[in-house]
This record gives sequence, C-alpha cells and structure tokens, in this order.
Amino acid sequence: MTETPVAGSAKRPPRQARVGLTSTGARKAGSKNTRSRAREFALQGLYQHLVGKNPAADIDTFTRDLAGFNKADAAHFDALLHGCIDHADALDTLILTRMDRPMGEISPVEHAVLWIGVYEMQHCPDVPWRVVLNECIELAKEFGGTDGHKYVNAVLNGLAPELRGPEVQADRARNPAA
Repeated sequence: MTETPVAGSAKRPPRQARVGLTSTGARKAGSKNTRSRAREFALQGLYQHLVGKNPAADIDTFTRDLAGFNKADAAHFDALLHGCIDHADALDTLILTRMDRPMGEISPVEHAVLWIGVYEMQHCPDVPWRVVLNECIELAKEFGGTDGHKYVNAVLNGLAPELRGPEVQADRARNPAA
C-alpha cells in the first residue's frame, strides 16, 4: 500500500509499531499483570457504583462472571472494590483537598480512578507509590477522557507526600530529577 502525497504536504515516515501498546499509548491486555487487570475490573465496578448506585455485592457477583476475570488478582479486586465503596466519604474528603473544582465536575471514571489511587496509597503499602500513580494514569488514559490522566496525575501526585511521606521523600532523594 502506497500513500499518495497531498499537494503541499511533506511525506511522513511510516509509523513505528509500538510493542505492547495500543494506538492511545495504553498497554495491551496481553502485557498486563494480574493486579493491573484487577484495577481495571475494580474501575468498572466502581463506575457502576458511582453512576448506577449498584450495591457492592451485586457488582462483585456481576464482575466475577465477566470474560477475563480469571486473569485478574481476585483478592486485590476485592480490596479495591469493597475498600473504595466502604471508605468512599473518607477518600472523597482527601481527594477534594487537592482538587480545583467540585467533585461533580469530574467524570465518574476519573472519580473512580482517584478512589483506587488514594485507597492503594493508604491501604496497600506493598505497592510502591510510583506504581500506584503510574497504574492510575494508565487507567485514566485507557478509560477516561482525553486529558483526564493529567488531572489524575496532578491530584495523586499532590496527595502522595501526605499519604506516603517517607517513601516519597526517599524516592525523590534518590531521583531528584523525577
């Protein structure tokens, strides 16, 4: 297949294939680990809770029957789904301290991603704070609005020193440019 040049335009070099990434820059399903998959399923469940007001038990039952759930870390999914719903008010209170707009002005996807990020920073010390941040940015890129990942990054990066102070300080001391 050859491209016909348009008058007045320079011929572009062919696009390079990016292994393991979709056209939007998100990771392909085959390159995701079990916890990343658990976060995706938790995000879908939290969306159902935020938009449809569905109870956690119903969401849990429905989600476990979805294709691909067997490749997710079920324990991490449980912790995220039930933990975020059980601690929703406390999570929102923390998130609002770093937001420049009311909660109602962000999409339910970004809201759920922020819940996951804050919950993991608070309750999953085995997951490094940078992993939490990167995973949430990936979720927002894949499922959220065009620039939603930038907002998620800003809010979670602002909360990280408060929620993971010593870890963030040690990390930034090792990598001052980061």
